[in-house]
Amino acid sequence: MTPPVISVVIPAYNEEGGIERCLRSLSDQTLPREQFEVIVVDGDSKDRTREIAAAYADRVFIQTSPKVGGARNDGVLAARAALIATTDADCVLPPDWLERIRNALSSEGVVMVYGTVRPIEDSIKNRVSLWMANTLSALCYRTGIMYYTLGCNTGFRKDAFVRAGMYRTIDAGDDLEIARRMLLEGRILFDPGLKVGFSMRRYEQFGTIRSLYQWLYIVLKGGESGRYTYSRREYK
Repeated sequence: MTPPVISVVIPAYNEEGGIERCLRSLSDQTLPREQFEVIVVDGDSKDRTREIAAAYADRVFIQTSPKVGGARNDGVLAARAALIATTDADCVLPPDWLERIRNALSSEGVVMVYGTVRPIEDSIKNRVSLWMANTLSALCYRTGIMYYTLGCNTGFRKDAFVRAGMYRTIDAGDDLEIARRMLLEGRILFDPGLKVGFSMRRYEQFGTIRSLYQWLYIVLKGGESGRYTYSRREYK
């Protein structure tokens, strides 16, 4: 059997409310369906996440490695393609998402590509919040301070990712930390046109300032949450 060109890895935990929307957006890609596979790695959900995912994904299984980074690692190791794209179960992908990732990773020396986000829950507050995040991401890339490689919108070459040591299994910041090691393998590209719909539900539930403060605290503490209960800890 001919392997797919690209594998999409989606970690999920109790996402019955949003995962179908995410997977349906992958059914409408400009890249032909036979050229990519979809892998959902479930954190032992207590709802219908796995049942819903099975109707769209090529593989659905329960993670064996800890935390969300470990779920992504499990998916990568199960992937048949040489190229990997990662997103979250509550995101919505534009039709050219996989094609743009494939094209970027086909460039000489490029091992990783990432993009920006837009709010699914459209409001002025959410637009401003993500505009600021996208602006910071672009500024950090141009200055080389940091590569804001969010796990909801990243692509990479599987061989380089494995050589780099894969994601750390920490509570937060795993999707930023990996970029430092991927730089040792080759070039990282930032594509502002690679934009996914990002759910702001957790920020709306807990408050944007509080959520960002907790996330920053965890990242600065080396990825361990300490006194904070961060939502990504829900993964096994």
